[in-house]
Amino acid sequence: MRDIIFTFTTWVARLHESIIGINDDGQYNLSDKQLHFWVIGLFGMALILIIQPIFKGLAKNGFTLVITWIYVFTLVLVVTFAIEIGQWYTGTGVMESEDIAYGITGFLVLFVIYALIRATFLTIRNMLKKKEAEES
Repeated sequence: MRDIIFTFTTWVARLHESIIGINDDGQYNLSDKQLHFWVIGLFGMALILIIQPIFKGLAKNGFTLVITWIYVFTLVLVVTFAIEIGQWYTGTGVMESEDIAYGITGFLVLFVIYALIRATFLTIRNMLKKKEAEES
């Protein structure tokens, strides 16, 4: 997990330097806050344009649990990282990638258990409905 975080951080730093280079070379003279406004704004809109049709298709086909899982998993990632960063910043704990990995694994394991219980319940319900329909 530590390698993944380091790789991602390095990638973001290189991207940041490239954007700064474009700003400087093009003599746009945008401040750091203005760059954040445009880069994050455009990034967010690109994600909307990509993800919205995917979610719309999932919802149309009854896959709302998939949408819910993606949303919750994203929140779990953000909260898990925030907790570790908060522990590091306040000195109330040690920032460890293993803590992040275990937290995310806990969510994944509990979700799989939930999904199996839900699938079992839905299968039984559908079998009972089918049996009722055959008897009618």
